Amino acid sequence: MAYILIFISAVFVNNIVLAQFLGICPFLGVSKKIDTALGMSGAVAFVMTIATIFTYIIQKTVLEPFQITFLQTIVFILIIAALVQLVEIILKKISPALYQALGVFLPLITTNCTILGVAIMVIQKDFNMLESVVFAISTAIGFGLALILFAGIREQLALVKLPKSMEGTPIALLTAGLLAMAFMGFSGIVK
Repeated sequence: MAYILIFISAVFVNNIVLAQFLGICPFLGVSKKIDTALGMSGAVAFVMTIATIFTYIIQKTVLEPFQITFLQTIVFILIIAALVQLVEIILKKISPALYQALGVFLPLITTNCTILGVAIMVIQKDFNMLESVVFAISTAIGFGLALILFAGIREQLALVKLPKSMEGTPIALLTAGLLAMAFMGFSGIVK
């Protein structure tokens, strides 16, 4: 039951983008087309899950035993950057087609604060390894859901005649606010 609560909470109630406001840059920047939103969602899900596993292991086996948890943020950033580079190299060798599909998004993930945010939240919430993985996957699904919904709305807005002052960023921010309010409707489900 705890894993289901983690899933519902991460996807709907405490959505990383719409409730916690992490990952706003890719949310606004990569959400003009559903295709790019899907690619970014997949890449974030993959890297977020792997980064959470590695950062959790480093936290529990190195930082906490040696009492150097004050280095957590810088160590996590280095781990995430190294993992993204490693994934990029492996994909280039093993699957050039997948590398071409995700190639643009992988460097963007290095600076995506949702990855670092999830790695730190897992430690703050004192999750075990399995709960951490469930949380990372659920958060990635929530990020992807918000991104794809927003991209679909923006594609439809591109077909509508808007006042000149509302075109582009203003309507995108207004739409993001309305989407966040819609997700607030889930707040009574889980604490």
